[in-house]
Amino acid sequence: MLTQILSGRYQIIRHLGGGGFGTTFVAEDTYLPGNPLCVVKQLKPQSTDPLTLQTARRLFDTEAQVLYQLGIHDQIPRLLAYFEENQEFYLVQEFIKGCDLSQELTPGKQLGEDQVILLLQEILEILEFVHQQKVIHRDVNLRNLLRREQDGKLVLIDFGAVKQITTQVVNPQIKTKVTVAIGTPGYVPSEQAHGNPKLSSDIYAVGIIGIQALTGLLPEQFLKDADTDEIIWHHQAQVSPELAKILDKMVRYDFRQRYPFATEALQALKELTHPLSATVALPAAPSPTTPAAFQNKTTKSRSRLYKALISIGLIGLGTAAAIFLVNLSNSSNATNLYSRANTLYNLKMYKEALNNYDKAIQIRPEYSEAWNGEAKTLYELKRYSEALDAYDKAIQIQPNYLEAWLGRGYVLDNLQKYQEAIDSFDQALKIQLNDPEAWNARGDALVNLQRYEQASESYEKAVYYKPDYYQAWFSRGWALHNLQRYEDAIAAYDKAVQFKPDYDQAWYNRGNALINLQRYQDAIDSYDKAVQFKPDYYQAWYSRGNALLKLQRYPEAIDSFNKAVQYKPDYYEAWYSRGWSLHQLQRYEEAIDSYDKALKFKRNDAQIWYNRGNALYNLKRYEDAIVSYNRAVRYKPDYYEAWYSRGNALYNLKRYEDAIASDDKAVRFKPDYREAIDARNQAQRQILLEKLQLPPNPTPTP
Repeated sequence: MLTQILSGRYQIIRHLGGGGFGTTFVAEDTYLPGNPLCVVKQLKPQSTDPLTLQTARRLFDTEAQVLYQLGIHDQIPRLLAYFEENQEFYLVQEFIKGCDLSQELTPGKQLGEDQVILLLQEILEILEFVHQQKVIHRDVNLRNLLRREQDGKLVLIDFGAVKQITTQVVNPQIKTKVTVAIGTPGYVPSEQAHGNPKLSSDIYAVGIIGIQALTGLLPEQFLKDADTDEIIWHHQAQVSPELAKILDKMVRYDFRQRYPFATEALQALKELTHPLSATVALPAAPSPTTPAAFQNKTTKSRSRLYKALISIGLIGLGTAAAIFLVNLSNSSNATNLYSRANTLYNLKMYKEALNNYDKAIQIRPEYSEAWNGEAKTLYELKRYSEALDAYDKAIQIQPNYLEAWLGRGYVLDNLQKYQEAIDSFDQALKIQLNDPEAWNARGDALVNLQRYEQASESYEKAVYYKPDYYQAWFSRGWALHNLQRYEDAIAAYDKAVQFKPDYDQAWYNRGNALINLQRYQDAIDSYDKAVQFKPDYYQAWYSRGNALLKLQRYPEAIDSFNKAVQYKPDYYEAWYSRGWSLHQLQRYEEAIDSYDKALKFKRNDAQIWYNRGNALYNLKRYEDAIVSYNRAVRYKPDYYEAWYSRGNALYNLKRYEDAIASDDKAVRFKPDYREAIDARNQAQRQILLEKLQLPPNPTPTP
């Protein structure tokens, strides 16, 4: 890409870096005096199908707006521009001259405590502003903190949220989302690695930087407690107990035990108001044991039980008999608690159910069914990491526990650890090969990995063992759909609606498959079924309208788009398509109103501005048309059709020199654009004719 000019403005001069999320370049802004430097980030979505691109555009716009807002802070680069070109997305940001912190905190170099406190305070002051905007950075590390050359201040760069655009594949048809974990190994806490970042995830990363500065170690060199996963580091640093306590809280394994956001961590550091003179090497913190309160509670409970046994004369039976009766009592109590928990679970009273499962486990720690129940409940509460631990405990006690292996797989799927989920479902299938649920769930995980052929085979097994399993038929259809085997996909969708005739999503996906086969009337029939069973299914109304557009049945298409915007008023694609339908009926004023609605929700869409300009042109409102064409080429500088149509409007206003300049732009971006070449020649002839005072040439069409 070197020397390439993007958006007709930004000339790439050197490559800065890249990876799975995209590529970063240094560029010159050729529109500004002195061609100042800027940073251009190229983001490539993993998929380029229209539905995915549509979603990526929405994500891109949202994240760009966030970056623009964050850029008002002096220590965050300003967003200068953002645009789409050739189905790739670009961010243009302020160029910061300086070095990143990895050049200051080199391995083996240890900073003094006062230096570390100042460093942490400066990072947290930037993050405080970020967190106030309800934004999680997600990738705080040494390389994303630059020491600005002009004033020595730190600048926080490379916000991780925008990277989602390149890694997130959203399928609006089945609500499948695949998101690759964002962040730098060593600085990423467990909840973020599982795809569930919190504001306190950034606090963890800052704490890691603090420990790194004090110890001179890289994060991957830190020791961790085998039982708790907490970092063991005190013995490798000269640090006061006060600062050690703050850093320990910042890097707790459980995010709920950390400072929840930057302001609280910053306040804790500010309370260290004076240099701490007595710094000593602290021993490693011992592993946490059973809390004293719980020990006392257990002791008192046992004491009461033994007193009861004495009062009825059973101690004389001997120690073995007494222990048997204690265990029998515990077992009975645990079973009752487990039964009560199951009832609460079925009533969807999950917090109360969890409390009872916990009590059952406290009485009988080897109660595998209670561990499984607790795991199911934690899953419903979306506490997936804890659910995984509980399933592991159930399986440890009962290795062939089918339900636990299945549940474990579902949890891993939600944690986006898809290969591990597949392994868990495979274990379930070793226990019971003919379990259709396991085959179906295995297929879902394979779809998330975009391994559609294998997914289709898994779904085939599911319906073999359960022929009326309509969800598996639907999912098999979607896997085949992604393989572009549309006829086979339709056959699978047909099976889904055979067993569940009101399955609106299957009817919708069936319609989309038929669209790909250009069987537009059949697609309309499918969409009709979808909206019959789900009248507010705006995506189906929109797709139905597009199928009618293909058949040039414009009034019916307009009715369909009206339904789409009735149920989703900000659906700019439907407003645009409605406008285009009116355009085809030469109802230009109404078309313009519809385009304006679309632009209200998608201001920077070049295509909408272009079509709006054409409608105005057809009304001979040439000045207004030029304004629309100007916006089209502003958002898409290489939009040669817009340059050409703009030239035609200028020609009609007898601004022939300007028309020639506009046609030149069109030909620049499409050298073989015959219409633009002819229009330019016509304008040049008109200038000559005016000089000779001859009659003008006929008016061109846009």
